[in-house]
Amino acid sequence: MDLPKQYDPAAAQSKWYAIWERHGYFNADPPAEGESSPKPPHTIMMPLPNVTGALHMGHALNGTLQDLITRWRRMQGFEALWMPGTDHAGIATQSVVERRMLEEEGLTRHTLGRTPEECREALVNRIWKWKEVYEGRILGQLRQLGASCDWRRKRFTLDEVCSKAVRRTFFKLFQDGLVYRGKRLVNWDTFLQTAVADDEVFHEEVDGHFWTFSYPVVDKSGNATGETIAFSTTRPETMLGDTAVCVHPSDERYQHLIGKQVRVPLVERDVPIIADGLLAKPEMGTGVVKVTPAHDPNDYACGLRNGLEMINIMHPDGTLNEHAGRFAGLKMLEARPRIVEAMRELGHFVSVEERTIELAHSDRSKTPIEPYLSDQWFVKMGPHESADGKQFDLAQSAIDAVESNRVAFFPSRYARTYLDWLGEKRDWCISRQLWWGHRIP
Repeated sequence: MDLPKQYDPAAAQSKWYAIWERHGYFNADPPAEGESSPKPPHTIMMPLPNVTGALHMGHALNGTLQDLITRWRRMQGFEALWMPGTDHAGIATQSVVERRMLEEEGLTRHTLGRTPEECREALVNRIWKWKEVYEGRILGQLRQLGASCDWRRKRFTLDEVCSKAVRRTFFKLFQDGLVYRGKRLVNWDTFLQTAVADDEVFHEEVDGHFWTFSYPVVDKSGNATGETIAFSTTRPETMLGDTAVCVHPSDERYQHLIGKQVRVPLVERDVPIIADGLLAKPEMGTGVVKVTPAHDPNDYACGLRNGLEMINIMHPDGTLNEHAGRFAGLKMLEARPRIVEAMRELGHFVSVEERTIELAHSDRSKTPIEPYLSDQWFVKMGPHESADGKQFDLAQSAIDAVESNRVAFFPSRYARTYLDWLGEKRDWCISRQLWWGHRIP
């Protein structure tokens, strides 16, 4: 046989990969039940690529390293398994498909049918079609890279096997009291209309404003005393959900006002003036903080400490609800200038200054996050004892794995970020208001 004068990678690739697959060179089989294997096992579970789109250079590098290690172990006599699969990537995939629908057809998931059930079914069908196209492309790309995966074992995170595993794991966590449902403040993506976890949020500095307003102090009968109390905020629209005004207990300027009430002018709501040294700082601004427990993490914590009412002023789509009075129906940002102007007309506008503020954004939709009080499912991260006496501390278990060097970070500096983050032991929001993905049993 004549050898070609030049190496043709495309011809070699198509020929030899097919031969490798046909002969099962990538297959890894465990020993039969009751038998021991002469080969030690070696397994790499592929970090599953999302079916949001095609693979990129990062996947190529990561996959090459996994393939290299797997082939090396195979040559050393290990029963080497590189386990392949793809990830349904619930929030990311639904976001991509919804954006494509809106840009190309002017459709949203809520306009795909006559009823909510029809809309959901239509969207899910569209996403399954998307999945078939991009999963095929992803697997084809992996084969073109020469990935030595055991393709017999390919999994998709929404297939029957994975779905059953998710349901069983969820139920086991629920039985142990590690998963619970509760009304908590969460990161809310108004574009996707779903909660997102803390690690799905990024912060970005944007140009903003720092407004100062005043509330009138009222007596027990609700009559104005003639005195006012001033506070500053970067989000005037949240005044509609204020349920208290807070001062530091040692701030002499406001000692005589603690326990009295002020009126929130735009909604005619009388709320208490409370003392909370964790929220109010005498040296910050006026030393007074408006408290909106349903729309700010620090205010939420203050609300829990002081037993404050928590008034949600927002619909899931980011529009103001009936608690917003005459501003109901407006988007939060649309209401902002109107609220500022209304306070000015009432004589409660004090001043405004330009300021750069750090704003939380959803990493999924790239839109600003709204803190939002809603019913969600959480994983308990701190110390917990189950009904049968088992002791759990999920965060501490993960911390111990790093501190004992069972898990290593490269570069090592990221270990400190990880440990600081887990050290807060904040319960983890795991529920999403999505139509594509696993459903709570």
